[in-house]
Amino acid sequence: MASGFHGTIYIGVTSALWNRVATHKDGGVKGFTNKYNVKLLVWYEHHHTMEAAIKREKQLKKWLREWKIDLIAKMNPRWRDLHNEIEVNLTLVDLK
Repeated sequence: MASGFHGTIYIGVTSALWNRVATHKDGGVKGFTNKYNVKLLVWYEHHHTMEAAIKREKQLKKWLREWKIDLIAKMNPRWRDLHNEIEVNLTLVDLK
């Protein structure tokens, strides 16, 4: 998630992405995302197990900011909010 184009970046893991993003947007998650106005879903990955998702989250949190920006740019060069596209994209991933 991000505060805007090349803005503050937040990385997290959840088993209910659409709902979690909605909670961040509503300001229902106190802490970092609320403090820095991080409300845009600009990138995400789907993992088949929570263990794999947590492993990837830990890996990404160690990355340099530049690497994270490059990763986002490959999927979403304009840093559009992808929140309302989650179900469509996950369905396509699951069908592969």
